[in-house]
Amino acid sequence: MAVPHPRPAAALVLAAALAAAGLGPAATPAAAATVPVGAGSYSDTRPAGTSGPTTNTGTPVTPKVTPAAQGKPVPTNDWWSSLAFQRYGDNPYSTPMYGHPLTYQATAGGLDVGYPTSPAIVGEGRQYEFAHKRDLTLGLTGLNSPDTKADAWSDWTVTPYWSDGTRTLRTTIGHGSPFVYAQGSGGNAQITTASAPTVFADQGNVLGITVAGHHYALFAPAGTDWNVSGTTVSTALGGKNYFSLAVLPSTDALATFKKYAFSFVTGSRVDWSTTGGTVRATYTLTTEAKEGTERGTLQALYRHQWLHTSDALTPYTYVSPRGTMKVRESASFTTVQKAAPVLPGLPRTADVDTAALRARLNEAAYASDPFSGAVDTYWTGKALGKLAQLVPLADQIGETATRDRLLSLLKGRLQDWFTAGGANEFSYDPAWKTLTGYPASYGSDTELNDHHFHYGYYVYAAAIVAQYDQAWAADSAWGGMVKTLVRDTANPARTDGAFPFLRGFDVYAGHSWASGHQGFAAGNNQESSSESTNLSAALVLWGSATGDTALRDLGSYLLATEGEAIAQYWFDADQQVFPASFGHDTAGMVWGSGAAYATWWTANPEEIHGINVLPVTGGSLHLGGHKEAIRRNIAEMERENGGAAVEWRDILWEFQSLADPAAAKTKWDAGNGGYTPEAGESKAHTYHWITTLAALGAPDTSVTGDIPTSAVFTKAGVRTYAAHNHGSSARTVTFSDGKTLTVPARSTATGTGTGTDPGPDPEPSTGNTFRLRSGGVLTTATGGTPGSDTIPSAGGTNHDGTPYKPLVYEVRGVNGTLRSGGTTAFRLPVDAGTAVGLGQQVRISYDLTGDGTFDRTETYHYFATDPIQGWEEYNQTRGLRAATGGLGNLTNGTVRLEVWSAIGNADSRLQTGTDTAVVVIPYD
Repeated sequence: MAVPHPRPAAALVLAAALAAAGLGPAATPAAAATVPVGAGSYSDTRPAGTSGPTTNTGTPVTPKVTPAAQGKPVPTNDWWSSLAFQRYGDNPYSTPMYGHPLTYQATAGGLDVGYPTSPAIVGEGRQYEFAHKRDLTLGLTGLNSPDTKADAWSDWTVTPYWSDGTRTLRTTIGHGSPFVYAQGSGGNAQITTASAPTVFADQGNVLGITVAGHHYALFAPAGTDWNVSGTTVSTALGGKNYFSLAVLPSTDALATFKKYAFSFVTGSRVDWSTTGGTVRATYTLTTEAKEGTERGTLQALYRHQWLHTSDALTPYTYVSPRGTMKVRESASFTTVQKAAPVLPGLPRTADVDTAALRARLNEAAYASDPFSGAVDTYWTGKALGKLAQLVPLADQIGETATRDRLLSLLKGRLQDWFTAGGANEFSYDPAWKTLTGYPASYGSDTELNDHHFHYGYYVYAAAIVAQYDQAWAADSAWGGMVKTLVRDTANPARTDGAFPFLRGFDVYAGHSWASGHQGFAAGNNQESSSESTNLSAALVLWGSATGDTALRDLGSYLLATEGEAIAQYWFDADQQVFPASFGHDTAGMVWGSGAAYATWWTANPEEIHGINVLPVTGGSLHLGGHKEAIRRNIAEMERENGGAAVEWRDILWEFQSLADPAAAKTKWDAGNGGYTPEAGESKAHTYHWITTLAALGAPDTSVTGDIPTSAVFTKAGVRTYAAHNHGSSARTVTFSDGKTLTVPARSTATGTGTGTDPGPDPEPSTGNTFRLRSGGVLTTATGGTPGSDTIPSAGGTNHDGTPYKPLVYEVRGVNGTLRSGGTTAFRLPVDAGTAVGLGQQVRISYDLTGDGTFDRTETYHYFATDPIQGWEEYNQTRGLRAATGGLGNLTNGTVRLEVWSAIGNADSRLQTGTDTAVVVIPYD
């Protein structure tokens, strides 16, 4: 739970029952030993007078796991961590766990299961939640366990374990799984419902019941029979030890779910790769066939996943706090995203006045206390981040003395923390297998909170040092300690016995969690998503500077994934996630059960809106991919604030500059003289950031470079390409629009690019490119009359995936040979004028023989237009939403284009009659 500023208890928006209580002192530890790591070291015992993980009353705790799991690193900061971390001494089971679509809570009698489908608005309208509510309990007859332990886990699934000495129960649950898989002994399978169930299907060992309006299927071994008596449903297992249940999207889905009822999930794994500006991730479940031979399964994908997959999805959907979940019938699926842009600093432009920047740099670098009195891990990290941002700026304008002073300050403070035995150090806890910095802050010691927030600043600062001093960053010098912090927070290894895999990053949810114990009725939480992505960007920079491509690519995967999750779940970029009753355009905090317009420490709108922006760095550019969401965010902040920002004006100016640089520059020019920078900011950095973006334009995330440390900016239709080359020799960076940029060794370069723009695909011959003409015509002819057609409004209703009053363009009598590996492309200029919240959608259909039946349809994800007059390009890189049928050779065939409004309450325009409004088919 991000807590970047002290928080009075009165500021919390959740009920007092959710708030953490005071912590008592821990026992004095034994004498510490020092563990050397290169030139640095950490302690294997925490400093005297400090605490490690405790209950809310201050009692030390160790991981609550079975003997089978003893010694394995426990992934704290996960959606299910309360199984292993007993934060509240009177609850040895768990708090509610939000797997989605199902929710869970362990109790003495087994696993409570719910499927919340109706949001509640609480906290004076500041929070929406789909709170866990028990529909039924999965257990065994007579089970009365004194506790529940974690028995096994993998990337997004976990197996809770119960035993009362006579009966044992194991269940496997996970993100996206509509199933609960159970194995038990010592008693019959028993399902206890919260109210009398209605039976809608009885097939002996398969029973369909409805509880509280939710449909469940119960599956027992073949030859057994479920018995219903009041609110108890039970069956003997016929000598077997397994059974399962599933929540159904509808009663008619029973047959599909029955197919996979005995394909028990045994593990989950994500694998990622980053090549040529594209991040690919494959999510795979391993299964075991308890009956028959079926090894497939069903998975519900979150919005941030199904937006970026072209894998086939079923028509089945579920409700969740993250919007609609869509079901995939397979044990795996793959997402493909553009890599998020990262730069060590914005490039130099002539608009930045050297003298003005020099003066502001000197204010920070030569301050009497550059670290502003920071002593704990968080505030030290903030100060490190502030100074690190200034190093590239000093270097740009030739202020080498200031640059080297800043580097010296960073090295000195990092080395101080990276050496055990002083006033501050890192200490390893062998029970929890974590590295904690002391002095600690905000529960990073007693609750294992926020390690990714705190340590991300250290890694980022170290990456900037490594950019200028590779010897310092060597493993034999100080790089070993940097990597130890990475192992604690974002360990990519599953076989590392000292630290868990990706401690705080939930690969399926798509973002990190902040609470180490997850001990809240609302599940886990994360406030400052931007401090999480700060760590990811730091990994990109550290890996690039040190030649560690594995860590660099991990950073790219984390940043691209969490960037999309932030856009959807914190900023509701497509306006498809937050319930209409919530009434806010942004969330300060995301919870397992929903989200809140709040922070931990204040209800001030500036902090609510700014906490998911800071720190502003060259790793923040991904936010510029959703400009309309930024505009809504700033507008809401000013409404709630009763005017422009006052306290965190620099953070919010910088945020606005990612969408509207000129407007942000106007605010800076009017108010830069009399304000106090946010604690992690400086006037030098803010001036450089705002002035540079005003000169270059906002980030253009539709174009990516083939190295992670690259970015593109667009102003008045002109793109500027930027890249930083950490290598020892010059290299040419190629961008996805075909332009190239030559970057000298260990330098940042910018330019308008060289080479010819090939469009979304290498341009095919004239016969493959069809141009739009008003009147519904597709033609290969050139030289049309420019014009536009009106795309009718969606009428305020969601038509995502289903054509609604579409514009239809068609060409018949097409002959062509399918090109091997070819795919459809299109470039469609669209404009929403000044209307907000509009999204246009495309479907392209192929009738291969002209018989009137379309053999192949391709529906693409809709394109959210901005409310600024002027054409924007919608193309196929938005990604396939769904596809049916297959392609083959065209013989007197028909190609049809349909364009409609998927969302919004206003008309928009589609350009026609030009050579830039085209559909390109994959045929020769």
